[in-house]
Amino acid sequence: MLGVLSAVWVFVETLNAHPRNSGRIRTAALVVTLCMAGAWVLGGHWYLHFYPADKALILHGPWPFAHNLFMETKEHLFLLVLILSLYLPIAAWENLHANAAARKLVLWVALLIGVNGLAIESFGAVVNHAAKIALSSPIGKGAP
Repeated sequence: MLGVLSAVWVFVETLNAHPRNSGRIRTAALVVTLCMAGAWVLGGHWYLHFYPADKALILHGPWPFAHNLFMETKEHLFLLVLILSLYLPIAAWENLHANAAARKLVLWVALLIGVNGLAIESFGAVVNHAAKIALSSPIGKGAP
């Protein structure tokens, strides 16, 4: 979520692009990249070491679609967000106050990162809820 909030920061700063805030735009773009790269590393570690048990619960629970639809979609969306996050500082290095096309590009990239990041977070909530439902289901139904 820090990456999403940083993308909002980039978006707002870019809306008001001026020579005085060009440093803040570049800094915020780098923060987006660092936060998303950190989420990729930490999320990958969690996914490899802890999610398999949750996945088994979810697939044998009453909401198997939570993994089949939401987790799979979340995985693919995150790749898009990661690529956009890596590109954002490159695009933000332009003089956005003087270049309308570059400013528009940065606005769109930041917006896509923010919207997709919120979708990913929402999908994660569905997956989390599916694991809780599977844990609270009667023995025999939710147990793998």
